[in-house]
Amino acid sequence: MIERPPQQRTGPGSGALDRTISDVPLKALYTPEDLGRLDYDRDLGYPGFYPYTRGLHPLGYRGRLWTMRQFAGFGTARQTNERYKFLLQQGQMGLSVAFDMPTLMGYDSDAAEARGEVGRCGVAIDSLADMERLFEGIDMGAVTTSMTINGPAAIALAQYVAAAEKQGVSRRVLGGTIQADILKEYIAQKEWIFPPRPHMRIIVDMIRFCTQEMPRWNTISISGYHIREAGSTAAQELAFTLADGFAYIEACIEAGMDIDSFAPRLSFFFNSHIDFFEEIAKFRAARRIYARRMRERYGAKDPRSWQLRFHTQTAGCSATAQQPENNIVRVAYEALAAVLGGTQSLHTNSMDEVHALPSEKAVEIALRTQQVLAYETNVTNVVDPLGGSYFVESLTDEMEREAEAYFEQIEEYGGVVAAIEAGFFQKEIAEASYRYQRSIETGDRIIVGVNAFERPEETEEIELLRISEGTEREQADSVRHVREHRDPGAVRATLERLQRACRDPHDNLMPHLIACVNAYCTEGEIVEAMVDVYGRYVERSVF
Repeated sequence: MIERPPQQRTGPGSGALDRTISDVPLKALYTPEDLGRLDYDRDLGYPGFYPYTRGLHPLGYRGRLWTMRQFAGFGTARQTNERYKFLLQQGQMGLSVAFDMPTLMGYDSDAAEARGEVGRCGVAIDSLADMERLFEGIDMGAVTTSMTINGPAAIALAQYVAAAEKQGVSRRVLGGTIQADILKEYIAQKEWIFPPRPHMRIIVDMIRFCTQEMPRWNTISISGYHIREAGSTAAQELAFTLADGFAYIEACIEAGMDIDSFAPRLSFFFNSHIDFFEEIAKFRAARRIYARRMRERYGAKDPRSWQLRFHTQTAGCSATAQQPENNIVRVAYEALAAVLGGTQSLHTNSMDEVHALPSEKAVEIALRTQQVLAYETNVTNVVDPLGGSYFVESLTDEMEREAEAYFEQIEEYGGVVAAIEAGFFQKEIAEASYRYQRSIETGDRIIVGVNAFERPEETEEIELLRISEGTEREQADSVRHVREHRDPGAVRATLERLQRACRDPHDNLMPHLIACVNAYCTEGEIVEAMVDVYGRYVERSVF
C-alpha cells in the first residue's frame, strides 16, 4: 500500500489543486488502485483497433502527421484569397474558411442587418461569384477545405461544388468538411435560421447527397468547440457533442439510410483547453464511447464507422487580452494536448485574436507552433505515449462516466431536440460558466496576467488587422453588380423549384440549391425563399 504525500502548496491558485478546470475531483497521486476494473483489451486495446482509446491508426503520427490548418477569412473574397496563398506557401496543409457574421446568419452584404459587420469576423460570401474569387488560382481538387458555417451550410456547400465544377474539378474528388452542425447552434453559438426540426431534414439531405455524390467529403463536423467556448465543462463538451452526433445518425437511419454508407464520413470538432491532462482524457474517452455506441447500439459493421475522427482548435476562451504574448504559450500547451490526445487535424489560435482578426505575423507564429511541435519535439516518435498512465486512464474513465450520465438525462427529455426546446443544455452550460468565473474572481484559479502577475502600469501595443468601411462598401457594390448582370428568369425559376422541394420531404434539397447557386442567386435570396416555407427560429428564454 502506497502512502500518498500530503498536499503542501499554498498561495495563489492553491484552491484549484484538488480539481480540474471542469471541477473533476483530483487526488495528489494516482496508483494502480485508481484503475479499478480496467481491462486492457476491452477498454484500451492497441492503437488502430477497437475501441480506439489509444488512437485510430496503428502507427499514430509515425505514419502520417495531423493536418495543419489555420482558420482564415476576412474582408472580401479577394483579400482572403491572398491570405490563403500566403498560408499555403508557408507550409499549411489545408484551408479552413471563416465566414463573416452576415454570411453565417444568411444575410447579403447590402442588407440592413449586415451593416457594420461585413468582413469583420470572416470573409463575406454572398454568391457563387464570391466563392469563385475565394479559390481563384487554387486547385480545389488538390487541397482539402474546411468550412465553418452552420445555418446556411447547405448553401455554402452548393457554392463550393459549383465553384469547383467551374474550375473543371468534379464534385467526386473534392475533399474537406463542412461544419453544418446546427444542433450546437441552438445549444451554444446561436447562429441559426430555421427551427430545429425542419433543419434536421436539411442536414439529412446534405448527408445523403454527399454520400451519393461526394465520397471524399466529410458531410458534417459535429462541433463541441463552440459548446466549450460558451462555458461548458470538458465532460459537457464531450457529452453534448456526442449526443448531437448520435441525433444526426438516428435521423439518417430513420430516413432509411444504411449506417455504414454515411458514418465513415462523419467527423467531429473539439476544443483543446488549458487543463492539459483533462483534455487528453476527453479525447480518449470520446473515441471509446463513440466506438462502443456505433458498434453495439447502432449495429455498424464497418470498422471505419466505429472510428471517431476529429479536428481540434486551441481554446479561444483561454486567451487573454492582457499580456497577449502569453497566448502563444497557452496555445503551445493546448496544441500538445491535442496531439497527445490523437487529433487528426489542428488549428492553433493566434495571439491577437482576443483583439481582432489575426495579423499575418500572428498567424505565422501560430502555424510555426504546430511545425515545431511536429518536427522538433519528438512527441510523434511513439504511438500514444501516455497510454497506461494511472492518472490519464483514471481521468478518461471519469470523463466517460460523466458523459454517460448526461446521455441518460438527455434521453429522459426525449432526445436532443426536445432537450434543446426545454432549455436543458443552455441551463447546464450557464451554471458551469458561472462556477468557472467565480473561481477566477475568488482567486482559486489563476489566470496569468489577469488576476495574478499583472502589469497594470504597462500598455502593450500589438499590430492588429483592421477591416475598413471601404471594404463593406466594396462588397455591397459587388453583390449589387451580381444581381444586375444575371438572368432574372433563371433566378425566379430556381427559387420557385427550391420552395416546392422544401415542401416535399422526399425531394432532396441539394440539387435545387446547386441550381440556385449556378443562377447566381444570392445567399440572402435563397435563405428568404426557404424561410417562407420553414419560418425562422425564436429561442425560448431560460432562467
